[in-house]
Amino acid sequence: MTTDIATALASFGTISLETLNAKAAMLERLDNKYIVPAHRLLPVLGRFGELFDVLEIEGSRAFTYATEYHDSCDAQMYRDHHQGRRKRCKVRVRTYLDAGYSFLEVKLKDLRDRTVKKRLRIETTSQELSPDALEFIDRCHQEIYGTPLGQTLRPVIQMRYSRMTLVAKEGGERMTIDASLSFRNSAHQRHAASDRFILETKSARGNGVADSILRGQHVHPTKRCSKYCMGMAALGLVERYNRFLPALKKLQVFEQPLRVRKSSKTATQRF
Repeated sequence: MTTDIATALASFGTISLETLNAKAAMLERLDNKYIVPAHRLLPVLGRFGELFDVLEIEGSRAFTYATEYHDSCDAQMYRDHHQGRRKRCKVRVRTYLDAGYSFLEVKLKDLRDRTVKKRLRIETTSQELSPDALEFIDRCHQEIYGTPLGQTLRPVIQMRYSRMTLVAKEGGERMTIDASLSFRNSAHQRHAASDRFILETKSARGNGVADSILRGQHVHPTKRCSKYCMGMAALGLVERYNRFLPALKKLQVFEQPLRVRKSSKTATQRF
């Protein structure tokens, strides 16, 4: 995170984790994602400061997330997203490194195109998902799509970034600001440009006050901005990634040519 951005966020009012959980869990929401360079983000933070508080825990306002994504051997979840299928989901284990706990998270799209996120607290970040975790994934898929997931999953990529969370002073809207993104698997590691941020607005209708402020500064959503799918492409694990290439270029991840590994314990096969 750049010094100017950190300074701007220091002037925000604060909100505790307990208040955030009570006010803005937003497990069912419409999302918009934006990839924004620091020089475009800085001018809008003043407006955000008038309407949003920043999450603060024990004096910290930026928190490190480590995420491990799971997919099938033929990258079915990635392919569902690349092909724009309505029925699609992501499975990940997210570890909040500062707090020291982990959640299994399943993200799906409902009939109204809302993102539905289901979470299960887990005690380990082992690469192998437990039988209880696999049962939870199938149950989540059954609830939304009427059938269990029915796939054998394995870890494919890991991701790390720093996140700041803003919560509207009025209403349940919130926004996250992710910085210092990196993607890795057993063979490669890629980093986003240090002055690039991913903003994600989360509101009931997908057109909240944060979206209005960003539009007013001629900052518009970035299409197909899945961090998982960008990571798969950036690490060279898939051949087809044209839908995510514009977002990757904005994030400035491709500092080296892509190389696709033909085999690896944690690499997804080419398709």
